[in-house]
Amino acid sequence: MANSIEFSDFTASEKVRIVALTARMAKRGLADDGSDRVDTSDLKRRIERIEDAALRRKQKK
Repeated sequence: MANSIEFSDFTASEKVRIVALTARMAKRGLADDGSDRVDTSDLKRRIERIEDAALRRKQKK
């Protein structure tokens, strides 16, 4: 289980950033007109980078 992270492993600022990015993804999804052409991959990558940083920090301990 060393490769799994929990929400408690994030710093306060990382939690805020993840919540904000998730909200932006939801907003883009709601703006879709039914064509399913909304691209949220950029926001997903940003969240993944935050998760990777938290995982690296956790593994250092």
